[in-house]
Amino acid sequence: VKRVQKRGGSFKDQPQLYQEIRERGLNSVSHESDEDLLEEALPEEPSPLGAAIVVQSYRPAQVTWSQLPEVLESGILQRISPEERKRQEAMFEIITSEYSYMHSLNILVSHFMRSEELKETMTQTEHHHLFSNIGDILTVSKSFFEDLEKRHQEHLLIPDISDIVEEHASKHFNPYISYCSNEVYQQRTLDKLLTTNPLFKETLKQIERKPECGGLPMISFLILPMQRVTRLPLLLDTVQQKTNARTAAYGAATRAVKAISKLVKSCNDGARAMERTEQMYTLQKQLEFGKKKPFPLISVSRWLLKRGELHLLLSEEAGIFRRGAGRLCHLFLFNDVLIITKKKSEESYTVMNYATLDQVTVEKVESSEPPSPPPGKAGGHLLRVVLEKDSEGRREEVVLSAETLSDRARWIAALMHREKEQPDTTPKGDLSQVEITRAYLAKEADELSLQQADVVLVLGEEDGECQGDGEQGWFPPGSVALSGSVTCSVLS
Repeated sequence: VKRVQKRGGSFKDQPQLYQEIRERGLNSVSHESDEDLLEEALPEEPSPLGAAIVVQSYRPAQVTWSQLPEVLESGILQRISPEERKRQEAMFEIITSEYSYMHSLNILVSHFMRSEELKETMTQTEHHHLFSNIGDILTVSKSFFEDLEKRHQEHLLIPDISDIVEEHASKHFNPYISYCSNEVYQQRTLDKLLTTNPLFKETLKQIERKPECGGLPMISFLILPMQRVTRLPLLLDTVQQKTNARTAAYGAATRAVKAISKLVKSCNDGARAMERTEQMYTLQKQLEFGKKKPFPLISVSRWLLKRGELHLLLSEEAGIFRRGAGRLCHLFLFNDVLIITKKKSEESYTVMNYATLDQVTVEKVESSEPPSPPPGKAGGHLLRVVLEKDSEGRREEVVLSAETLSDRARWIAALMHREKEQPDTTPKGDLSQVEITRAYLAKEADELSLQQADVVLVLGEEDGECQGDGEQGWFPPGSVALSGSVTCSVLS
């Protein structure tokens, strides 16, 4: 009993906030000695300009397994291999970091969510959007930690924890999906309260100043579930790497990684679906159909692929040609429907026509062909869009003008989008592979967000912009360096 109490207190007496630790398991560098493991200096990471969360310094995740008094006294360190020692450290870090995470969640619930003063500054709906089911997340974390700690207390040399991770990830972690799905409402509600509710802002500041909160803003607590659920697969992967591939424990670690990765995917899918649905609600309010037959935009299976402005030069409907005289159109392209509008105000658009994508075809028009671009307008890079069956069941053909070659290419690529039931069998031999040298954050729906050192296969390029593979999207060439001398194929 004495040994169990000693072991438990060694990392629970002075719990750290999860925001203040950096799990070593997230570092891909393998530690070759105790000195590397215990005395490594973790550099501070500069916060991006304007970042809401500033942590003064990161510390290693609590005490390590090798530092436990009972481990040192037992002499077990001299009897196990260096690789097994690293495996023990990796498993123990999951346990200790879960405790820090649970501690931070408890601060969020007890000091922020349950604050009557803060609750009085907002509506019940706002309170729900802000904190969602964080109470359920805390309950799940407590149960998970209790099972991990029990295993740790029963064995000085931890046999395995992968079975515990798999059990909880597959059967008990569903509240994470709900919480992550609510992220769009959470962010919007917090932004609104901070900008329009002075009483909320002041009350929140008073709570954040409490010593228990470590001087950290509430948002740093609210995002913890997303951080934890995405870190767990990396931490489990470290356990797997340090486990002998010929043992049952390796198979258990593999199953655990798959289970927690499946959860992360469900969380991401839930958040994306909710964001898309919210976007559909917003756009539905902005589109005015007038005499056109209204189109029911809101659907869980619909999302925005691209939106933007093009100049209407010519339209043919029922055999009648009409010159658009360069009229500016705003196009909304979804994964299953194209809606052509004219802008009425900043948040209002009058629908001119629409058609489902299975009724839409598109092609380039050579610049030498009439009609020419509108007077005074740059570009004149033309594309012909045919609505075989529009909102009225008729055929309409329009000629549109883009200001740049890349803009035209991006619209053509987007309009040719189809959900593929079969895998892409396009030959990849003549395509170039690029390595990302500078991170790029997508600014439009048809762009890719890229991290430094990502490797992307370039499907095509036009007017200085590249189209990448995977979840296809465009990115500027200034972010990449060619890994070979092969020229990109051009999409047309």
